[in-house]
Amino acid sequence: MNDKRSHHRASILTNGKILITGGYDSIISSAIKNTELYDLSTETWAMTRNMNYVRYLHTASVLKNEKVLVAGGYNKSTSLNSAELYDPSTGTWKITDNLNNGRYYHTASILKNERVLVTGGYNLGFAINSIELYDPLTGIWAMTDSLNNARGSHSASVLTNGEVFVPGGLYNFALNTAKLYEPSQANE
Repeated sequence: MNDKRSHHRASILTNGKILITGGYDSIISSAIKNTELYDLSTETWAMTRNMNYVRYLHTASVLKNEKVLVAGGYNKSTSLNSAELYDPSTGTWKITDNLNNGRYYHTASILKNERVLVTGGYNLGFAINSIELYDPLTGIWAMTDSLNNARGSHSASVLTNGEVFVPGGLYNFALNTAKLYEPSQANE
């Protein structure tokens, strides 16, 4: 990589490249908005346009339209509710609708209906239980169900039947509970 970073995200693009977004640079003690592309065929790195916001501990989801949705994160002073889209065909970033809640250490799962489900995370150091849906057709976030326990640093898996299993995580201590999100119950 051209830039040193941790707490960044890597997204595999359909053009055979890997997009690296944001992260934390411990040398300058700051969140960064730099993005890079790794070309698997040539094994080379190239810088691409920066995101609009510095962020780390965010999510990055490759949508069916091949754009990458980057949502939330932290900028070393606050939880972010901003979201933006990377278009690999132009190499540009576009701001999209904000999340309803700033969050970091959250998860993002792409549902069968192509919407993106974001669960939990932390907001200003406190675990949250909210769940939001992003609709790539409208570019709008909407609140939906909530987790049974506030949690961050958890995992989420989309099951073959379309439900999302959200186990574990932290809420002041490690959790042994799970949430099964059923999109059909919320008319998604």
